[in-house]
Order: sequence, then structure tokens, then C-alpha cells
Amino acid sequence: MTFSDIFKTSFLENVTSVTILDMVIAMVLAFAIGLFIFFIYKKTSAGVMYSSTFGVTLIALTMITTFVILAVTSNVVLSLGMVGALSIVRFRTAIKEPLDIAFLFWSLAAGIVLAAGIIPLAVFGSVVIGVIILIFANRKDNTNPYIVVLRCMDSASEKSADEFLKTRTKRCQVKSKTARKGEIEVNYEIRLAEDNTDFINELSDMNGVESAVLVSYNGDYMG
Repeated sequence: MTFSDIFKTSFLENVTSVTILDMVIAMVLAFAIGLFIFFIYKKTSAGVMYSSTFGVTLIALTMITTFVILAVTSNVVLSLGMVGALSIVRFRTAIKEPLDIAFLFWSLAAGIVLAAGIIPLAVFGSVVIGVIILIFANRKDNTNPYIVVLRCMDSASEKSADEFLKTRTKRCQVKSKTARKGEIEVNYEIRLAEDNTDFINELSDMNGVESAVLVSYNGDYMG
């Protein structure tokens, strides 16, 4: 047997190892699940953080992972070469939201499971994950922290404003205070008792209060 015969035999075995029907079913399902992941991402992304290119990347990543795993499972030698090739790839794109990491792993996992032929797990798992993300990501919570930047003329007006904030908020804590001649600036971290920010208007109209600014904050200062 010559080297040419070995090459032809190996090539023909690789071609017939994955049927055309398997390829079509896997890629169509990968596109459908990728589209579902994109839909969930679009529904759960808020405001300026939404990226349409990232959504398209989720679809492409699911399909790319599927056909790569199909090739790997059909040839052991190819799988070793693929591991070596992918080990030199470095991704430098910054992830803006922690939830985006979950979407990336979801796309990868869906592509791997589909290519492995476990179609019920890929479909059922994606539906369950999508429903859970929809429920918890779109859940509105009025206990989100806010920062109030308060500028007062003297300590008396500061004390009045402090008492007013404590009566109109669920939690109120001083984060920083700056005192200048004729001006006191205090930064409060607050948790709203209800989803209503009209109290900031009343606060700014109080005697001795020069300005009151309410800023939404996504950190976790309070326990």
C-alpha cells in the first residue's frame, strides 16, 4: 500500500464518518438555538449596554462550535490538532456585563451538546436556561442602591435634610462628607422604600439646601 492509498482511504473514511443528514440537522438546530439565545440576550439586555454585534456573535458561535465538534468527533487525529490550534488563540475583547459571560458559555455548550448528538438535552437545557434568565434578569427591584449628592449651606440644613432622607428611604448611609466655608457636601447611599423618586424634588426645595442630585448605582456597598 502506497502513501497515496493511505491518504485516499483516510479521506474517504472521514467523509463518510458524518452523514450529510447529520450535518444538516446539526447546523439547522445550531442556528435555531443560537437564534433563541440571541432573542433572550436582546430581551434581557438593558439600555446602552445592548450590542447587536454581540447578539450575532452568539448565533455564529453556536454554529461554529457545532461544526468544529462534528469534525473533532469524527477523527481522533484531527481532535488533537484542533486542541493545539485553539490553544494559541487569545481573546482580548472586554466583557462589559457579567451576564454576557453566561451567554458565551451557553452558546459554546449548546454547540458542543448538539454536535455530540444529544439533541433533547440541547433543546430542553436551552429552554430552561432561557426562561430562568428571562425571569431573573427582567426582575425589577426597588432596593437597588442610589447615590444622593447633597449640597447644604450649613449644618442645620444638613441635619434637616438627613432626617428627611431617613424618613423617605428604606436605608440611608453617609458615604462621604466635604465641608467648605459656607458649603457642606454630603454623599449618601440610599435604598428606596418604593419605586418613587419624587422625594428628591422636595429635598431640593428645603431651606438651606442648594442642590440635591440622585444617581443610580449598580455597586454593592451595603450588605
